[in-house]
Amino acid sequence: MCDHCLKHGTAGKWYLNAENYSKELAEELNLKEFFLEQYKNFEAMQVRKIAGLDGVGLGYKIKMPIIGRITKHFAEKMLHSQKPKHNPFRAEGHIGQVIPLHDATSILEHCVDEDSIILKYCMCRFMHQNVKEACCINFGIMSEVIDKLPRFKPEKDKFHISKDEAIAKFKSFHEKGYIGTIWYGMYPYISNLCACATPACAGIRPRVEFDIKTVFKAEYVAQIDPDNCQGCKSCINACKFDAIHFNEKEKVSEVDLQKCYGCGVCIQRCKFDALILRDRKAIPEIALEY
Repeated sequence: MCDHCLKHGTAGKWYLNAENYSKELAEELNLKEFFLEQYKNFEAMQVRKIAGLDGVGLGYKIKMPIIGRITKHFAEKMLHSQKPKHNPFRAEGHIGQVIPLHDATSILEHCVDEDSIILKYCMCRFMHQNVKEACCINFGIMSEVIDKLPRFKPEKDKFHISKDEAIAKFKSFHEKGYIGTIWYGMYPYISNLCACATPACAGIRPRVEFDIKTVFKAEYVAQIDPDNCQGCKSCINACKFDAIHFNEKEKVSEVDLQKCYGCGVCIQRCKFDALILRDRKAIPEIALEY
């Protein structure tokens, strides 16, 4: 991940490079046609075979020792591929990362074209829970694609939104406890800023339950100041990754750095300023664990 960020990123982060959001890049990759075909068939993705695999009974298969290892190997090889691809029925290169609120704000302020920002339904929630919730912020060529697919457009909220509206929306998602993620649409073009909910998220769930690297951990981890912690356990209840536990002896919360994804949701739940985000690279034991 570090080498990737050095090559494609700004300030050490791949998702802060404005070139990865450019119209020229989308046109070079012929992404309008790709996305249109992909989203026309979105509902069938769970049962459609990709590289010989489909989602039917996949959880059971992955838990089988030998089959699970083989499935995980080929799934990660496919997901992390950086080779050019123009077949909408292949999911290669769709890789993302957890990001906290301040990085999401930087993306919306500095990287994307305001005229192309849209709000659409989360298809993961719709497919898994039959819930239509407009919490996916897209931009670039996606605004032209979704404009042709009415079922993705919110019925009550505006479809096109400004940067200020997008930032306010994402902040409200963060306050609800949703996990911020940023995604390549087709490598290296970035098109999706999502507010993910577990366990419905098709990106986060394979990572958390089966350790398939469909999404990387953030560039940060949470840290608790024991002097400020009041032992209210709000952060424990907010954490979606079971990364915070309570020290009964000291009567304070503690973060398991190995489990922390650095989403920052716990911070906004703390009323006592006892939590901060630290740069992952500044902590040697987890510096390369994404």
